[in-house]
Amino acid sequence: MTLSRILLPSFLALIAFISGSSLVLGQVALEDEIKALNTKDLQIKSAKVSYMGDLDLLVFEATTEGKVGKTVPNTRGELNGAPVLGYVFPTSLKSEDVGFNKMEGIVALAVTAHPDFDDTPLWDENNDGNYENDGVTWHTHWVVLGPDKRVKGGLSVIEFKKEDKSVVLPPTNPAMPMFMDSPGYSVVASQNNLKVLVPAQRIDNKKEFNYDAVSAYMEVNTTDEKRPLLGVYEVYDVLSGDLSLPYKVK
Repeated sequence: MTLSRILLPSFLALIAFISGSSLVLGQVALEDEIKALNTKDLQIKSAKVSYMGDLDLLVFEATTEGKVGKTVPNTRGELNGAPVLGYVFPTSLKSEDVGFNKMEGIVALAVTAHPDFDDTPLWDENNDGNYENDGVTWHTHWVVLGPDKRVKGGLSVIEFKKEDKSVVLPPTNPAMPMFMDSPGYSVVASQNNLKVLVPAQRIDNKKEFNYDAVSAYMEVNTTDEKRPLLGVYEVYDVLSGDLSLPYKVK
């Protein structure tokens, strides 16, 4: 038996051990990163949705323990694996109210930041003349969420096949195969207060609905078929405690 035949199995075993260790260390590092983002800036103290009749405007509002929007995710350098932080208002609105086809799911208004990609092609949130570099600037989305056991947070944005002719999306959608829209609502953040200004006409003039308030870590996946395209990996805070949507528009 040659020396190479003696050493090769041990060498391969070592490589497998190192690779496995790297995967474990990578997962630990990711979990540490997710935990590190859970600051007081993501802890929700209160929330309300108010209707201003003289302006025909709905104001989605949340207050936090820390400073709204101060904590943002670190860049990963590409779309796959891109981290997304969000202040999310799950509602009892129907999917048709915000421009999607009729379907089951939780319609939620999400205020998000993600430095690795820009999914609001019609809007230049930082007003620098470049419409493709605003992902880290806090901006709005309508999404339809569904239960998903593949991710720790238990939810993901519902996806569809590109050839599905029944799918209806608003023209402001970011051209990703999931029920997401980029409506371009104004986001106003001051100290620990967040406001989103939503014209009632943009949600089919609905002024009576229930809602909740959530903060969460999400992540984009474009390579692993066993995980969703955009899943909720960590729920930092739920105002109601149980996502029961107990709050009503005032």
